Amino acid sequence: MNNNQAWEKEYQQPQFLTLGTEPLTVVKEFCKWLRRDEKVDLEKCVVLDLGCGNGKNVKYFVEGYAKSGIGYDISKTAIVAAKKLGEGLNINYEVRSIGENLPIEDGSIDIVLDVTSSNSLNESEREVYLQEMKRVLSQGGYMFVRTLCLDGDKNAKQLIKENPGSEKDTYVLPGVGVTERVFTKQDIVDLYSEYFEIIKLEKAEGYQKWGNQSYKRNYWVMYAKMK
Repeated sequence: MNNNQAWEKEYQQPQFLTLGTEPLTVVKEFCKWLRRDEKVDLEKCVVLDLGCGNGKNVKYFVEGYAKSGIGYDISKTAIVAAKKLGEGLNINYEVRSIGENLPIEDGSIDIVLDVTSSNSLNESEREVYLQEMKRVLSQGGYMFVRTLCLDGDKNAKQLIKENPGSEKDTYVLPGVGVTERVFTKQDIVDLYSEYFEIIKLEKAEGYQKWGNQSYKRNYWVMYAKMK
C-alpha cells in the first residue's frame, strides 16, 4: 500500500486522525501573530493549505480574515469533507499531492499552511515541495509549518526502531501503512533556511491517537517569511 492509498483509507476509517471542524490552536495563534505583530492585511491575502484534510484551517482564515484560499489533499474523501465544510466560502479545493508541481501562478500566494502534512513526503517529493513553495509564495509571503519532531520524542524513536521506513528517520505507522518522517531542529533549519527567514522555531507537545490509545508526541512549529 502506498502513501496515497494509506491516507485515503485513513480518511475513510480513521485510526489516528481527529476530524474535528475547529482549527488547531497553533493555526489560530499564527493568524493572530500575522495580524498583531506583522500587521498583515489579511483581507488582501490568498492562503494555500497543503494537505488540508477536511479544510478546517484554511476555512478559519477565509471565513474570518483572508480574501481567498486553496486547499490540496491527496485523499478524495478528505476533499469531499472539505468542500462540505467550506461551502459558500471563496476556497478552491482539489485532490492533489503536495509533492508535485502545483497549478498556481508564480508569486500569487501570500500565506502557506503546512499543518503536519509534508512529513509524509519522501525525499524527492520534499525537494519539489520546497521548490514550489519558493515559486508560488509572494515576496515577503509567510509560511507556517507544524511537523513531527524527533528530538526528545520516545514514541518516534521507538517507531523508527520497530517499523523503519526506507529513508532517513522515517517509520511506517503499524496498522495504518502511512510513512512519516521526523525531524531534528537542525533538519528544519537546513531544509527551510535557504529560501526562508525563520522567525520562530519552537518545540510543542501534543498527542496522537492510534486506535483507542493516545501517545505523547513532539512537534516543531515554525513561522517563516520568504526572503
